[in-house]
Amino acid sequence: MKKLVEIDDSIITKLKVLSAFEGLSVKALMEKAIELFVKNKQKEQLDSLTKEQKEDLGLLLLMQQADRTDTVSEEAFLKALK
Repeated sequence: MKKLVEIDDSIITKLKVLSAFEGLSVKALMEKAIELFVKNKQKEQLDSLTKEQKEDLGLLLLMQQADRTDTVSEEAFLKALK
């Protein structure tokens, strides 16, 4: 996806210097910075969840990984509940 973003000239100069130090293109450096920013924000959101919300999220992730074609008989289900 190609997006045009207007960036201040002073920021561009700093990006060029940083990219030279990092041995990356300016584009790669910006992608890396954005990726780190997004991961940091996701971590902040996860850290701010309550214990119950974390458990709910964990259950949701487990449910998404479950094989939906794998079924069990009603008898086996009721037996497991006892």
